[in-house]
Amino acid sequence: MRPISTIARDIKRAWTKPNYAAVPYLETMLALHTIDDVYYNDDARSIIRYFLANASSFRGDDARALKTELKGML
Repeated sequence: MRPISTIARDIKRAWTKPNYAAVPYLETMLALHTIDDVYYNDDARSIIRYFLANASSFRGDDARALKTELKGML
């Protein structure tokens, strides 16, 4: 399983104009390594769920693969 920060970097590369509501969660994911990490009072699972909920406009083959990878961590 790849680190969450690596997946987040791939998302930033593929999604050049992310939805404004997804940006805070994407930025936070850059600081996470594993699904058991905590960022202030939020656990990694919640951050990923919030990101996915706000990433519906992230589309295409890369988007599908990266979202599937994140969902597989939950």
